[in-house]
Amino acid sequence: MPTNAAKNLHGKTVLITGASSGIGRSCAFEFARTSPASLKLILTARRKDRLHQISKQIKEEVGDGVKVHVVKLDVSQRSEITQLFQNLPDDFADVQILVNNAGFMSGYERAPDIPPSIIDDVWATNVTGLIHMTQEFLKIAKKRPEGERGDVVMIGSIAGREAYAGGSIYCASKAAVRSFTEALRKELIATRIRVITVDPGQVLTEFTVVRNRGDETSADKVYEGCDPLTPDDIAEVVVFAASRRENVVVADSMLFPNYQASALDIYRKL
Repeated sequence: MPTNAAKNLHGKTVLITGASSGIGRSCAFEFARTSPASLKLILTARRKDRLHQISKQIKEEVGDGVKVHVVKLDVSQRSEITQLFQNLPDDFADVQILVNNAGFMSGYERAPDIPPSIIDDVWATNVTGLIHMTQEFLKIAKKRPEGERGDVVMIGSIAGREAYAGGSIYCASKAAVRSFTEALRKELIATRIRVITVDPGQVLTEFTVVRNRGDETSADKVYEGCDPLTPDDIAEVVVFAASRRENVVVADSMLFPNYQASALDIYRKL
C-alpha cells in the first residue's frame, strides 16, 4: 500500500540542481524510492555523464515508474538557466518541486586575500544562481490553472546562521540565501507555494574536497575524529518536507551530527 508520502508525490515533477553528487544525488534517489510508481525527475549539474549514470541506476532500482530528464547546467550562468526552462520537454515542463541544491566554495582565505574569482564564482552559484532558478520556477508555479502552488526547497547551511573565521564569503552567501528565503516566504503567504529551508551542519560530501582544492588529505582532516552526516540524511528530510500534505509547511530545519551544537561547537573524539 502506498504511503502518504508516495500519494502526495504521485505524478509530480521534481527539478534538482547539483544532482551529480552529494546531497543532490541522494535527493534524486530518495524521491524515486518514495514515489516509484509515478514521478518525473529533472536532474541538472555540470557533469552530465554522472547524471546519465544516476538515471540508469534509478531505473534499475525502481523501474519505469520514474521518468528522468537529464540537463547539463551551470547555475552560475543565467543564460543556461533560461534555456533550461525554455527547452524542457512538454511532459517535464510542469515543475512542481524545485530543490535548490547546487553550491560552491573553494579555499579558506581571509580578507583581503580572497581571490576575486572565488568571490565571483561563489556569489554567482550560491546566491544569484539560486535566485534566478527560483524566479524561473515561480513563473510556472504562479500560472497553474488550479492556483498558485508548488514547493521551493533551499539547501542552506549552518554557515548562513553563524559565521566563522576562514569562511566569510561562503557564510555571507548562505546568509544572503537565508534572507532571500525568509522574504520569499512572506511574499508568497497568500499562495499555496511552500518555501522550505534545510540547513545542515557537517556533511561528508565531495564539497569538502572541492573546498580543499582537490587535497583529499586536508579534506579528511575536516572530519577527523567525527562521524558527520551523510547526503542521505539530508535527502530524507528534503523528501519528507516536500511530501507533506499541501497545508503543512516544514518551513525551517537544521540538522547536526550529534557531536555538533553549532558551526563552531564541535566535539572530536581522538
